[in-house]
Amino acid sequence: MAQDVIAKLNNCGVSAQKVRLVINLVRGKSVTDALNILKFTNKVSAEPVYKLIASAASNAEENFGLDRNDLYVHSIYCDEASTRRWRYFGARGRFKPVLRRSSHVTVVLRERE
Repeated sequence: MAQDVIAKLNNCGVSAQKVRLVINLVRGKSVTDALNILKFTNKVSAEPVYKLIASAASNAEENFGLDRNDLYVHSIYCDEASTRRWRYFGARGRFKPVLRRSSHVTVVLRERE
């Protein structure tokens, strides 16, 4: 039975739609390849996802004694979190809310057989 290492990032300040563009690049890749891809990805959400995968890999090494070179991104997904509605008044005093969307990211690392 393979050991799963799970790491979660709650309330990331980027919308789920934008984060999904980045996490689709690294799904199924090895951890070292995923970190290299994210380092050179020109998206705002690449940095928090990079930190999440690096943290999960470090936890796997420290807590479970797994080798970083044997780990791969088994699954990674993003869910919508709460949306802040800022008050903004448009023309003629009409209320136009600004939606500040956030997201929850979860990554599962697994050791290659």
